[in-house]
Amino acid sequence: MKSLPLTLLLLLACVNLRAQDASTQSTTSASGSFYAWWSARTNATQSKQPAWAVPLVTTYTGLFQVVRTDVLRQVAPALTDTWNFDNSKAVNFIPGANIELAFDLPPYIQHSSAKAVNGWGDFSFLVKYRIASGNAQHGTYTLSAWVLTTVPTGQAKNGSTNASLQPNVGAGKGFGNFDVQTTLGATLPTGTPATTTSGRPVLWNTAAQYHIGKIWWPELESNATFYKGGTNDGKFQEFITPGMIIGKCGLHPTDAKSRPGLAFGGGLQIATSHFHSYNHGMILTARWIF
Repeated sequence: MKSLPLTLLLLLACVNLRAQDASTQSTTSASGSFYAWWSARTNATQSKQPAWAVPLVTTYTGLFQVVRTDVLRQVAPALTDTWNFDNSKAVNFIPGANIELAFDLPPYIQHSSAKAVNGWGDFSFLVKYRIASGNAQHGTYTLSAWVLTTVPTGQAKNGSTNASLQPNVGAGKGFGNFDVQTTLGATLPTGTPATTTSGRPVLWNTAAQYHIGKIWWPELESNATFYKGGTNDGKFQEFITPGMIIGKCGLHPTDAKSRPGLAFGGGLQIATSHFHSYNHGMILTARWIF
């Protein structure tokens, strides 16, 4: 089960490569193929926003198109480990101007504690709308809003008891090679017992990145949660996350219009607040950009 997210990533990558080969070998011109049309449209959409790397934790405030899988290891105060394979990631794509859709596979949760049962987490999907943006020649900024919907498909308490909606707003600003992106949202369970156990937490994430060379993006994130209602009502949790994103490593670097490429990254969440559900978390990410 643990290898499923990585297997999916490799499978979709192979499918994407095969689609490109088929379009190249087709008797029709490349400009007339579906992939070429889709690629050109996506390039045109993303050309209107900054070309920043997608942060490890903070949701990207622009639009992006990727197949992604993450692995997260959390170490609790009792020194027990929880592994999250896929970390609710899968496919993000741009179906039209200013719109992004994401479909996230249920993560697989593995516990080191004998009292906890391993199993699948919740399925989720996201709809994002880019309100405004400017590329490097037009202000270098982003402003977007999105809603993340979670469906309670988790097994053995590895997910929520109720569906939830998470409305968010995010903005970013670039200053040369430096950029800051920040997002604010709240998780709103649709019923009990989730409203009485988890409450309605407010999430505030901020990522600061610096672009070095062609592919290096060192970053520092703040991942904060303000608990409203539920068993942790009034408590505050924050993690500081130093990390590095490497990419995009293009498959055809000499072709400026070619989209496919790989990106990798990693970081370490470090608890900085008095209250924290885990001491630190290691995050690894692999991304196929198409």
